[in-house]
Amino acid sequence: MEISSRSNGDIVILDISGEIDLYNAPEIKDIIGSLIDQKKYNVIINLKEVTYIDSSGIGALISSLSNLKKYQGGLKIINVFASVKKVFELTKLTSFFDIHESEEEAIKAFGI
Repeated sequence: MEISSRSNGDIVILDISGEIDLYNAPEIKDIIGSLIDQKKYNVIINLKEVTYIDSSGIGALISSLSNLKKYQGGLKIINVFASVKKVFELTKLTSFFDIHESEEEAIKAFGI
């Protein structure tokens, strides 16, 4: 898994590629934790290049969302495709997470 970070105003976009699993999921929580330390509370996670996610990856996203909400922040997820989308659907988390089709749509949803 590789994660690159970029900003759009007060919003941080994390572009993730590869597989999110038990071994690397904690890295997502660590990155979100450091963003919170920097007072960056609005995050978009781009899953366009993610080919696989397991329950620990989902857990890292849930934990990250709840940590951001403590600071009135938010987490939006974009570009969820194929097998990754199926995991979100099977776990019934499509309504828990704020999932958008595009980056522009997710940015607008923050209402900043």
